[in-house]
Amino acid sequence: MTDRTLQLRDAVTVVPALIKLLTRLLKDPRVPRRTKVVVGAILAYLVVPIDLIPDALPVVGQIDDLFLVVYAVHRLIEAAGDEVVLEHWDGSHDLLELVRTVLDFGAGLIPRPLRFLLARLSG
Repeated sequence: MTDRTLQLRDAVTVVPALIKLLTRLLKDPRVPRRTKVVVGAILAYLVVPIDLIPDALPVVGQIDDLFLVVYAVHRLIEAAGDEVVLEHWDGSHDLLELVRTVLDFGAGLIPRPLRFLLARLSG
């Protein structure tokens, strides 16, 4: 297989692998309950039609949702720890590292006061 073919395969498999990982982490008793509650609250916020920043505002309306999704996924993976995450991850190690790099970068874009508040809530 060429490098290009491997990259395409990884790109296609990252979403299902990430969904499986998140589902498994939410079910795993080793992941702190408080983190799961905050992740659940964020998911509920995304489903509820009331927004802090209305989605009708171009770009800005979706950014708050994106920040919350990135934070929730990042926090869940960090709270689980490497051993638990590796146990539940179905993709390649390189792909997991890429996911973590993207999440670290995205979490770093969240405004510091919001990051601080969310960290306090999720333990």
